[in-house]
Amino acid sequence: MRFKPDLAPAHAVKSTKDWFTKKQLEVLAWPANSPDLNVIENLWAIVKRNIRDRKPTTLDQLKQNIATAWEAVSAETCDKLVKSMPRRLQAVIQAKGAATKY
Repeated sequence: MRFKPDLAPAHAVKSTKDWFTKKQLEVLAWPANSPDLNVIENLWAIVKRNIRDRKPTTLDQLKQNIATAWEAVSAETCDKLVKSMPRRLQAVIQAKGAATKY
C-alpha cells in the first residue's frame, strides 16, 4: 500500500516514519512545493468562502454554518471538480511541475 504525504510536520517525525515502516506502507516521494491536485482542497475553499460570508459569531452559529455550507455543495459542483482533473494534470505537465492556476 502507498501513502501520499500531505507534508504535515507530523508525517516527518521519526515515530511516524517508523510506524509507516512497521505497517509496510510505502511513502511516496513528494516535492515540497508540488501543485495541489487534490480536488477536495477546492471543495474546502468553496465551503470556507460560504462560511466566511455568513460571518458566524458564536460556536453554535459556526457549526450550523458549516452544516449549511456542506449541504449547499451540489453534486454538479463535485462533478465539475472531478472532471477538471485532466486539465489540472495537463497544466502541471506543461509547467514541468511548477505552479499552475489550479
